[in-house]
Amino acid sequence: MQDPLHLALRYGSTRDGRFCDTVADWLRAQLALRRDYTVDAIDPALLDLPHRHGGTPSADLVNLQQRIWRADAFVVVVPEYNHGYPAALKYVIDSVQAHWQAKPVAFVAYGGHSGGVRAAEQLRQVFSGLHAVPVRDGVYFTQAWDRFDTGGRPRDGDASERAARRMLDQLAWYGHALRQARAAWPYPAG
Repeated sequence: MQDPLHLALRYGSTRDGRFCDTVADWLRAQLALRRDYTVDAIDPALLDLPHRHGGTPSADLVNLQQRIWRADAFVVVVPEYNHGYPAALKYVIDSVQAHWQAKPVAFVAYGGHSGGVRAAEQLRQVFSGLHAVPVRDGVYFTQAWDRFDTGGRPRDGDASERAARRMLDQLAWYGHALRQARAAWPYPAG
């Protein structure tokens, strides 16, 4: 067996009262069942990040950049707000820049009727532009607020767990392949 991949689980919302915690906690429970990942949960709501680009980076921003640099793969838990993804998520993505390169990223999205699909599709373009590798499969929760019970478990547990396994299996395949490629051939920056 290969060494576990270092997975950065990126929370996509910083709103007060956010539902992101429920979805991310469920995903962390799914990841705890696997031996092919170590997990670093990155919650920007807990970080002291600047409100604009430029200037001297805060200690938390430097730490965030280092955590993204160390990661082999990413899962972004993203809500869909007004047919898109949150501005706070875009700020963090842009603040890290090259550290995303040649690494796979998957999405667990949630929202209303679309289940966050629009936000995830927009993020596929953003991450592709940063030379990250979005994987095909993801997990999407339509009407998310009604899909989870009071214990934070999806009411369609089996279907959600199958989708998560499929996504995480794909992410592991790409994560191992790209980690080996980065070690053999440094990724060309720029």
